[in-house]
Amino acid sequence: MAEHRTMQRAALLDAARALLSEGGTEALTFPSLARRTGLARSSVYEYFRSRAAVVEELCAVDFPAWAAEVEAAMAASESPEGKIEAYVRQQLSLVGDRRHRAVVAISAGELDAGAREKIRAAHGGLIAMVVEALGSLGHEQPRLTAMLLQGVVDAAVRRIELAAAEDPEEITEAAVEMALRGVRG
Repeated sequence: MAEHRTMQRAALLDAARALLSEGGTEALTFPSLARRTGLARSSVYEYFRSRAAVVEELCAVDFPAWAAEVEAAMAASESPEGKIEAYVRQQLSLVGDRRHRAVVAISAGELDAGAREKIRAAHGGLIAMVVEALGSLGHEQPRLTAMLLQGVVDAAVRRIELAAAEDPEEITEAAVEMALRGVRG
């Protein structure tokens, strides 16, 4: 019984990811979750009390997993520049991933404090790693530089998601080049 509930919860989260990546936060409704999973709408309420609860659980599950992938890529590199390059590349390589698209949609939407805190915590760990790498490159304001670097990544993410004229590889290379030139000063 518990295993069945776990599977249904996972199916609901997967349906939520799909809805978010297809239509943003407006697309995430209990009727659409019920349709996607074949559950009765009342059954959806047995798992989640509100839309915010669905979003909060996705943040709790997906954001740390996504952050761990970026962290692992950074940890695999020896040099500070290599860590920064991995930070940019890994985030951009996750753009097509449904979990990432869902996270982007969630971040753009209205979040309750709990969900915002989970995102901040996961993101904070990544930023801390970048701040450390920038510190070892001798930056006087590594935290500010890390925030600006994330701005470059966010702009590249949007560009890739728009299916811009450039190939995603081109966008990634340009972002990496800009990041590395920028952090070297």
